[in-house]
Amino acid sequence: MLRIESLRRDRFGPFDLALAPGEACAVTGPSGAGKSVFLRMVADLDPSEGRVSLDGVDRAAVPAPLWRRRVTYLAAEAGWWAETVAEHFPTGAPDRLAREREALRLPAEVFGWPVARLSTGERQRLALLRALAVNPRVLLLDEPTASLDPDSVRGAEAVIAGRRAAGLIVLLVSHDPAQVARLATRRLAVAGGKPA
Repeated sequence: MLRIESLRRDRFGPFDLALAPGEACAVTGPSGAGKSVFLRMVADLDPSEGRVSLDGVDRAAVPAPLWRRRVTYLAAEAGWWAETVAEHFPTGAPDRLAREREALRLPAEVFGWPVARLSTGERQRLALLRALAVNPRVLLLDEPTASLDPDSVRGAEAVIAGRRAAGLIVLLVSHDPAQVARLATRRLAVAGGKPA
C-alpha cells in the first residue's frame, strides 16, 4: 500500500492518497497545475513535508536511492547519460524484459544501439522499459506516451496494464482523457498546486 499523507511544499498540497497494489491513479489538471511536482515529491526528488510510506515503511526511513528504486519516477523527457542503450540497463535486464520490449515494438538489437541513434518515440519507450527494469513497487509516470504513435501507445499501455496485474501501483499524469479511462482506476484532479 502506498500512503501519502499531508504531502506539501511551498504552494503545493497538501495531498492525501492511498493506493493498493494493482491500482492506478490518474493525476489530471491543466498544464502548470502542479501534477509533475506532486509526482516528484512522492519520489523524494523535490523537497517536501508530510508523510509518504510504502507497505508501512516511511520514506524518511529509507535511503533516497533505494526509495527511488521502489518508487520510480519516469519524467516526460527522460535523461540519457551514457553512449549506448545497454549502459542504461542492469545486467540481464534485456533478457528479462524481452516480452515487454516486444510489446513496445522495439527490436532485440536496440540494446546495442548508440543513444544518439534513437528517435524521440524510441527514447520514450526505452525509458519506460528502463524504469521497469528495476522492478519498482510504484511507478510514477509523467506523460509516458506523449511522443508515441497509436500502435506504440497501445503497446505501452499493455505493458503498464500487465505490470499492474502483477501488483504494480501506478500514478499517471496524462492529458488524454481516453488514456485515463483505459488505464486508471481512480483520479486525482489538481488545480493551482492543490487537489481540486
